[in-house]
Amino acid sequence: MTMIISPNFGVKLLVPTASSKLSHNSPLVNYALNGLERCWLPEHRRWSHIFHLDGRPSPNESVPNSDVFYTLNVLLGMSRVAGIPSGLDLPEIFSRNASLLTRLPVRKYAFGMALWSAAELGLETPERVKRELTAILADESRWKSFRAQDIGMLLTGVVAQARAGENEWWRYAGPLFRFLKERFHSESGLFFDAPFGFRRRFSSFATQTYLSIACYQYGEFAGDASALVMADTCVRNLIALQGPQGEWPWFFDAMSGRVLDFYEVYSVHQYGMAPALLEWAERFGQRGSRDALVKGFNWVLGQNQLDRAMLVPELSLTLRSQVRKGELTTKAPRVLRAVKNAWLGKGERLIDGTDVEVRLECRSYELGWILWSFGQRTDLPELTNNCAFGGA
Repeated sequence: MTMIISPNFGVKLLVPTASSKLSHNSPLVNYALNGLERCWLPEHRRWSHIFHLDGRPSPNESVPNSDVFYTLNVLLGMSRVAGIPSGLDLPEIFSRNASLLTRLPVRKYAFGMALWSAAELGLETPERVKRELTAILADESRWKSFRAQDIGMLLTGVVAQARAGENEWWRYAGPLFRFLKERFHSESGLFFDAPFGFRRRFSSFATQTYLSIACYQYGEFAGDASALVMADTCVRNLIALQGPQGEWPWFFDAMSGRVLDFYEVYSVHQYGMAPALLEWAERFGQRGSRDALVKGFNWVLGQNQLDRAMLVPELSLTLRSQVRKGELTTKAPRVLRAVKNAWLGKGERLIDGTDVEVRLECRSYELGWILWSFGQRTDLPELTNNCAFGGA
């Protein structure tokens, strides 16, 4: 294999051969690993919040609390990768960043990601992180402030720890699932974004993904059929709402089960988070899940409204999203549109492609989801070995 020494990771892949550790990975996985090298912040030993793709001289933007969460997400993905780049000490990176959870203003879901990634990597969660999280989980009155991503990640992390033999966490799994079932599950089959209040009905694709994965994880490990039914029902509804070119809608009315706004269409949903969820759906025999995965992934390869691949091959990075023109820097129109559509009982469709533009950035966690979703898959060579990633 031809290699160059990099000041970041240590080794940068150029041409993989059978003699290299990285040759055990698919071209897609190596693409993501190479992209992550661009996002690496060596002075902090973590991956960045944003890598800007607009040509600025210093493209990496660091936001410490976001960096740390994204780094834990990347480490989760690394747990499924056969060949890790030289120079990456995963236990050290995990310990350094997980320890910061008690010092930075992070959301509760970051603690869930720490539990999940630690379990998958076979690492010990820092003691002060355990203490703070135990206090949160032991006081159910604090759960009222949880958003969907909080409870989804926490339940997934608790189950992952129990599966790894850390039984101290299992006592929280049942109560967390019951709270999820009582306060986040809608009769429409989708999930609410919050346990209380007007805002709860306005839920995102991320809401559906994190809570469905949590239900699959809990249902399988606990033998709870109701959790599996909830996850399967949500996936079935999502597949029915998928766009004509594989777009996963961003915003839903969880009360009615309608799409309120397709935009932004995020690349990470297409190649990372939806495949992570649909892997579970495939395992439990959900009809159409594999086709939906492939169709969604092909959106990234150029089968989309702009007829544009959402890749930056020279940097091994991805373009974050396709967004309505004029909405790159404001959410106000999207919020008003969603409220109006919910009030009028209207669903939303895709708009004309001439009114869509691209968000020129890549976030490290997005590449982490590629590693998690495809690090161990060998059954989709049309995706993992696609020529877009250097495959045959």
